[in-house]
Amino acid sequence: MTVAVNWSAVDHVLLDMDGTVLDLAFDNHFWRELVPQRYGEQKGISCEQAWRELEPQFHRWRGRLEWYCLDFWSELTRLDLAALKTEIRHRIRPLEGSEDFLRAVKARGCALWLVTNAHRNSWSLKLEQTGLGPWFDRVVCSHDFDAPKEDVDFWARLQAQHPFNPARTLLVDDSLPVLQAARDHGVDQLVAIRRPDSTAPAQTVAGLPSVDVLADLLPVPPRS
Repeated sequence: MTVAVNWSAVDHVLLDMDGTVLDLAFDNHFWRELVPQRYGEQKGISCEQAWRELEPQFHRWRGRLEWYCLDFWSELTRLDLAALKTEIRHRIRPLEGSEDFLRAVKARGCALWLVTNAHRNSWSLKLEQTGLGPWFDRVVCSHDFDAPKEDVDFWARLQAQHPFNPARTLLVDDSLPVLQAARDHGVDQLVAIRRPDSTAPAQTVAGLPSVDVLADLLPVPPRS
């Protein structure tokens, strides 16, 4: 499917991190395999038992700011999750073609912001590991606004603190609730990512333009 971005009407490009710029395979491995394994080892139970204990908590907090807070989950699990992420940092990698897209957006002269729900000690580790940090003019963390990106209040607070024109903004994200909240705020151009995890099948996207990965939005034409 070809998605036509109206680049002549884009001043700001806002990108999600996990599942948009970076491969969500890292996070899926971390939460679905490593955390239950270490939680089980700590409690002397099997991984399957550990998952049965953790899964209801994951469902309870999903989509809320706590879901994205490593301090919250470290307290709940009694594991040092920041240290665990550092332990497997070699698994952190961009989705194919992400850096090519970042380079093209910067060459066009658009403001390029990373807008993430990830906890600070998570996004800083990932940008350091991948070396992608210098591409971004600004890193916006939802924890600094006391609301996740799924909440329309996040977008109002973001615009108040870091002014941008929603009518001249492109947002790319793998989360449909996030994209819907941004649309409710007035963000004009929205694109969903269908393959946030390179090791998993594409997700179904209805009602929004979508591509497999950021690279599918190339080429980004130069300003005329």
